[in-house]
Amino acid sequence: MLSKKEIKDIQSLGHKKNRDELGCFLAEGPKMVAEFIQLLPESIVKIYAVQEWIRENESKLKQLPVQEISPVELVRLSQMQTPHQVLCILKQSDHKEPVVKDAFSIYLDAIQDPGNLGTIIRIADWFGINQVICTPGCADCYNPKVVQASMASIARVSVFYDEAAAWLKSQTEVVYAAVLNGKPLYDFKKATSGILLIGNESRGISNELLKLATEKLTIPKKGNAESLNAAVATGIILSHLIA
Repeated sequence: MLSKKEIKDIQSLGHKKNRDELGCFLAEGPKMVAEFIQLLPESIVKIYAVQEWIRENESKLKQLPVQEISPVELVRLSQMQTPHQVLCILKQSDHKEPVVKDAFSIYLDAIQDPGNLGTIIRIADWFGINQVICTPGCADCYNPKVVQASMASIARVSVFYDEAAAWLKSQTEVVYAAVLNGKPLYDFKKATSGILLIGNESRGISNELLKLATEKLTIPKKGNAESLNAAVATGIILSHLIA
């Protein structure tokens, strides 16, 4: 049985302040936890799972710290509306300042919706992009909803928070800014490197960052929708732009 303190500590990981203080984050569900066991076993602090999951995965667990809990305890610990068998606590990665020479990266300006951020991290992983740079106004990459939406891609994609755009200002790669009134996307040739700049869900890219753009591009539209979801736009642009 879990102690009250242990339950409280795990529940507290739903808040950024506590995640930062403990240097940990949560991942939930069989598929997510299985990926983290494969990709980051050294980062796993502890796994909490129901008996059925432990029995089914006994061969994968080896020397990992695992504690059996009841379904009722799982509900108390989980950040999800429908908890499923297992959750684990992992140490946060030390994400260093990225080097983007001869590579593609994604730069996000105040993407505040955790689902959008997690999905963009997953899209980056799909296209072989291993670094996403965020302004401080973006959601926390270890928010449980971000981790869930990334479908464990957070284990393969480094996320770096750029204070005062200092990192972006120092770059020499082409910066492609996604805007509503730029050059049509399909007029651009495929590229092997660059920085794709995606703006806030409602306000778009700030004027400060827009001044740093080398190219402004637009996804041509045929219908009447005012705009595209930030994650959807990211996927469409990368599918055309990346060589």
